[in-house]
Amino acid sequence: MTEQKRTTIILFSGDYDKAMAAYIIANGAAAYDHEVTIFHTFWGLNALRKDEDVMLPKKKGMMENLFAKMMPRGANKMGLSKMNFAGMGPKMIKDVIKKHNAVPLPQLIEMAQEQDIKLVACTMTMDLLGLQAEELLDGIEYAGVAAYLGDAQDGNVNLFI
Repeated sequence: MTEQKRTTIILFSGDYDKAMAAYIIANGAAAYDHEVTIFHTFWGLNALRKDEDVMLPKKKGMMENLFAKMMPRGANKMGLSKMNFAGMGPKMIKDVIKKHNAVPLPQLIEMAQEQDIKLVACTMTMDLLGLQAEELLDGIEYAGVAAYLGDAQDGNVNLFI
């Protein structure tokens, strides 16, 4: 009997193209029967944010409100790492993705959830940025760096994006 292959990815970047690459790799690894974890930290948490505004059980402080307003709400609103062109770059790349029948980031995230890829939100970063669980997608996990390291220590592939 062969040992289960494991792939772990730290998604630190909040750039659409980098998040898309992370999810393409994750979905590909899952298709090859890898157990996959994507640990979202800092700006990578934007990929897990819900698109809509959410009623929160507790109020945020001034800094948390500033972060909430400045950070993109959801995967579809993330900018590009290069050639953002004041917001025109993401529209251009989405048109190219559509033209070539490629899968856009929001659908890659859905595919990851369907393939039981473990999507983890970093709780320390959530605290720092004032994000609450209600603002993030349903069906994800919440953990700190120790949980990620537990997954990564037996990983065959460990990536930082």
